[in-house]
Amino acid sequence: MLQTLSKFLLYKCMGWKKDVRFKLPKKAIICLAPHTSNWDFLIGQLYAEAEGLKGNFLMKKEWFIGPLGILFRKLGGIPVYRDKHTSMTDRLAEMAKEVDKFQLCITPEGTRSLNSNWKMGFYYIAKKANLPIFLYGLDYERKLIACTKFINPSGDIDTDIQDIKSYFKDFKGKYPELFTVGEIG
Repeated sequence: MLQTLSKFLLYKCMGWKKDVRFKLPKKAIICLAPHTSNWDFLIGQLYAEAEGLKGNFLMKKEWFIGPLGILFRKLGGIPVYRDKHTSMTDRLAEMAKEVDKFQLCITPEGTRSLNSNWKMGFYYIAKKANLPIFLYGLDYERKLIACTKFINPSGDIDTDIQDIKSYFKDFKGKYPELFTVGEIG
């Protein structure tokens, strides 16, 4: 019922379409960009429900208060404590190795604000846990959710990140002026 409703809302009412060429394996990192608006979360949740995906996502701890915290945890949210210097990438990589299913969605910019210095946690988790990184783009201009590429981290982070940024360079976020891939060499 909820899946049917999500499909109706996302694809019929809101007019989004998808170009997703891969079935997610049981264990993967989902790199989602651009992230320029809180609407990205709603679109992502509708897409996940419409497509029967049940994964996790990272979100700053400030959102995990009161009833919102309960809701976000139920949806698969994992709070990020930016003020604590913990090895979250190590903990998530270990978790990925230990469980049967691990699909974690991370926005590489780490913020809805303009940021050319992407956070590399998604890459390190994938490398440490030997997971593929599926590149999901949200394009508001075309109302398109796309995943036409994935990478297996080679360990050459500079080359891999340039490849990832090149993939996302043409996607238009809800607020395009808030998204950049920085310089691509």
